[in-house]
Amino acid sequence: MGLFTKDIKTMNDLFVHQLQDIYYAEQQLTKALPKMADKATDPQLKQGFLTHLEETRQHVTRLEEVFKMHGVAVKAVDCPAIDGIIEEAEETAGEVADKAVLDAALINAAQAAEHYEIVRYGSLIAWAKQLGRSDCAAVLAKTLEEEKATDKKLTTLAESKVNLRAAS
Repeated sequence: MGLFTKDIKTMNDLFVHQLQDIYYAEQQLTKALPKMADKATDPQLKQGFLTHLEETRQHVTRLEEVFKMHGVAVKAVDCPAIDGIIEEAEETAGEVADKAVLDAALINAAQAAEHYEIVRYGSLIAWAKQLGRSDCAAVLAKTLEEEKATDKKLTTLAESKVNLRAAS
């Protein structure tokens, strides 16, 4: 589906399409996070990835709930953006020999995914409200807050030790 396809005619169509997009993205992240945890050498980073994996599984469940609340079939559509973020993370991780630098690269990759998700959830919440679906917005808001909290934890971890270790 292109950026402005004829399949998206209404705000509701756009909302459903973006639900399908983020549903796919969350599913892909449930596959990528264990790999990132395996590559991480910092114990706190490794545990952070595993903790966020469990949250991400909950995000998938919440999205399924929103699909049902909104009365549409649970369906994913390919998300080239998240595929690109994950592919770039895998390529970068494969090129970094220094484990301290690898941890910094993994945080960067994770934050790229978090920022993508934050944008998507923010828009979905606004659109749900516009469509009179404050019930859907409330469920999506829980996930948005978790994504923001994860991003903040990654920043703190990077700034407090990972980046310092990578630079020395």
